Amino acid sequence: MKVAFTKMQGCGNDYVYVDARKFEIEDPADLAVRISDRHFGIGSDGLILVAPSETADAKMIMFNLDGSEGKMCGNGIRCVGKFVHDIWGVKKDTLTIETRSGIKTLKMQLDEHGEAVGATVDMGRAILSPELIPVDLPGERVVDREVNIDGQKFRITCVSMGNPHVVIFVQDVEKMDLATIGPKFEHHPMFPESVNTEFVEILEPGLLRMRVWERGSGETWACGTGTCATVVAACLNGYAKQGQDVHVILNGGELVINYTDERVLMTGPAVISFHGEIEV
Repeated sequence: MKVAFTKMQGCGNDYVYVDARKFEIEDPADLAVRISDRHFGIGSDGLILVAPSETADAKMIMFNLDGSEGKMCGNGIRCVGKFVHDIWGVKKDTLTIETRSGIKTLKMQLDEHGEAVGATVDMGRAILSPELIPVDLPGERVVDREVNIDGQKFRITCVSMGNPHVVIFVQDVEKMDLATIGPKFEHHPMFPESVNTEFVEILEPGLLRMRVWERGSGETWACGTGTCATVVAACLNGYAKQGQDVHVILNGGELVINYTDERVLMTGPAVISFHGEIEV
């Protein structure tokens, strides 16, 4: 069976998108592994199915490049919004997208031709309770907590934005060996559902530089939920202020995050790379 797809990216966080209204994928986890290979497949950080929803304008079903199913993807959901607006033709300024982390609301950004170029996503409340993140550490919150990972000490702040994140502030993020350190956090028993790890350098007030090791994908060019978690952690540690826009520079571009106790807003681009067809 030949399946049409759209390759899309948000700040370089790229996925292959398939219209689940038209194509029934029997084993999306296996397909995610095959198409994500950058040498023998299409090349991506994973697969996202755009499906009908009984409770929202569309439903996002996402799989990482290792075949594991994710709960939420901040960069991916902006591209789902563009897919629904431009390809499905749901010409609404505000869209709702169902995810495994609940329904998210997107305020679409349109160009002069009426096409979506990005979105501001209401990511909901940041989750700080260790048992809900989850992270196996005591206390009401894990903020600037010293831990030992494979004999090395780190000060961590843990946040969930629908999926678990651990944020570490460092002096020089470019020198961090994520390929070595990232898996040690990802697979540590402290994190029962594994974890995404953000390494962050404070460049100046309101401007951060972040690199991310994503569970199931390795280092990616961007992570939307991770960027939100980073700004939450920056506010909790006194590096940024709640209610103010914080710019975060990623390998693939820049996102703008605004954190309050009630919600986290994420603004960034959504871009179609190309359309294609693959034999499944």
